[in-house]
Amino acid sequence: MQLLRGVYERFAAILHELIKFGLIGALAFVIDFGGTNLLRFVIELGPLTSKTIATVVAATFAYFGNRFWTFRHREQSGVAREYILFFLLNAVGLAISLAVIGFVTYVLGRHDALSFVIAQIIGLVLGTLFRFWSYKKWVFLAVPDTPASVVDTQAGPLTTR
Repeated sequence: MQLLRGVYERFAAILHELIKFGLIGALAFVIDFGGTNLLRFVIELGPLTSKTIATVVAATFAYFGNRFWTFRHREQSGVAREYILFFLLNAVGLAISLAVIGFVTYVLGRHDALSFVIAQIIGLVLGTLFRFWSYKKWVFLAVPDTPASVVDTQAGPLTTR
């Protein structure tokens, strides 16, 4: 039992981040996937235009959800900096999705709804893996550890026992 508790404590922070990231991602997925299909098949925009518009809307939702919920405990390096980095990294994720959709649509010549949906899912999975890694690395930074030798100006030096 102690071993399980130790493993949980070691991975609790990443587990909680993954769960929250997954929930925000699930909602962003509904916005992205549903919006893309609405724009593509109801409004009849092109496949790449549909994906781009829906992704921008979903990414905006995801930024605010991740900043103020998933990664709220991480260092805040300024909304403007985070927002710009977030959207640049989302542009890479979008490029991954567009590459898959473009390949299926224009290289393989598959214009049916099922092929489009499968291409969306593959692109979304690949883009999501990239985004999770890149957000943690460049956007929502870890809070730096405070060294034990830091002096508190009111209480004096910190001591270890």
